[in-house]
Amino acid sequence: MNDPIRVVVIEDEVAIRRFLKASFGDGEAELHEAGTGSEGLTLIARKNPHVVLLDLGLPDQDGLAVLRELRTWSNVPVIVLTARGQDTDKVAALDGGADDYLTKPFSVAELMARIRVAMRHAQTSDHSAQTAIEAGLLRLDMAGHIASIEGVELALTQIEFKLLAILAQNVDRVVTQRHLLLEVWGPAYEDSTHTLRVHMANLRNKLKAHAREGLKIQTEIGIGYRLRQ
Repeated sequence: MNDPIRVVVIEDEVAIRRFLKASFGDGEAELHEAGTGSEGLTLIARKNPHVVLLDLGLPDQDGLAVLRELRTWSNVPVIVLTARGQDTDKVAALDGGADDYLTKPFSVAELMARIRVAMRHAQTSDHSAQTAIEAGLLRLDMAGHIASIEGVELALTQIEFKLLAILAQNVDRVVTQRHLLLEVWGPAYEDSTHTLRVHMANLRNKLKAHAREGLKIQTEIGIGYRLRQ
C-alpha cells in the first residue's frame, strides 16, 4: 500500500501510545489516538481505519466490551494489546471478534508482522464465494473437497478437510478451539476439546508427510491453532 495506513490506537497509557507511534516509519502510518473506549469507537467511525490496536484495560470500559460493540457495525481488523497473560482473556478476545492479540511487552517486528497479516486477511475476507483457497503450496478445492500440496492430493477425512479449510482461510492467525468445534461439529460439541485434538493431530501428521516448505499447524496452548506457511 503506497498511501499511509490509517491506524486507530485505543490505549490509555501515554507511554505505550508513544511507543506505537514510534514503531512506524515516517509517512508509513496515519495514527489516531484515543485514551478511552468511547473515544476510540468515535474515532473508528470517523476515520475508517485499516487496522485498530485495542488495549483491554481501559478506564471507562473493558476492551472486550469495546470489541463487542465495534463488531455490531464494523469488520475492521482489530489487534488486541494486553498485559493479561491468562489464556481465557486471549480466547475471549479472539472469540469476541479480534483478529489477533499481542501480550505486552512486544517487539516492533512482531507488531508489524501481525498488522500485515490482519490487513491481508481483511483484503480477502469474503471466502463464501471462493471455489479454491491457496496458502503457499497448499491448495483447497472447496467444491470438490480436495486438498493438495504441489498437486499431490492429501487423503483427508471430511472433518480434516473442514478443519484445514478454516485454518487456511485464517492463515497465520489464531483460530480458537471453540470456533473450530462450533464450525465443524456444532454447539453440542463445544467442549469436546479432546475430539478436536485427536483430529488435529491426524491432520498435522498428514501435512508433515507432504509439506517441504514449512507448512505446519502450530498449537497455541489453551487457545487454539494457527496454520503457518
